[in-house]
Amino acid sequence: MTDDIEAVDFALAAFREEGVWTVAELAHDVIEDVDRLSHALRRLPGDGGAVGLVAMDEDFFVIVRVAGPTTRVLLSDITAADEWELASSAVSFLGLPPPEDEDDQVPAGDLDLLGDLGMHAMDMGVLLDDVDLYPDEMLSDVARRLGFGELFDDAIGLTSA
Repeated sequence: MTDDIEAVDFALAAFREEGVWTVAELAHDVIEDVDRLSHALRRLPGDGGAVGLVAMDEDFFVIVRVAGPTTRVLLSDITAADEWELASSAVSFLGLPPPEDEDDQVPAGDLDLLGDLGMHAMDMGVLLDDVDLYPDEMLSDVARRLGFGELFDDAIGLTSA
């Protein structure tokens, strides 16, 4: 897992209280797997739960959304499960078989996990199909659509001075 921790581009939590978004950095030890990540997100306040956004090695991202006892997961590239523990735990959480060598780089999980917040499944699918974007750029777009784009960009250093 040491290599995975060094490969974390960023790990953030976003949540709303009384309609105002807050973005906070997550400790890297809570992103070892989906269960730890969802447990950490449940500790955060929020009107509709919390959203975890984790990008790894400019390769893939995982979005985990918790609301009460419900955990919803989206992995941007199922083939990442061959190399990364977090991606493998997402595939396992989703009850999917491990990817095969010939599998395409396709998302796995709930494309509509942010639908009620403004990022619907169709929009998420279109975004994930854009092979020219890096995970941080994709998640920046997601954050903008949800209403915390500036906070997100500041947190990961996308904001230009």
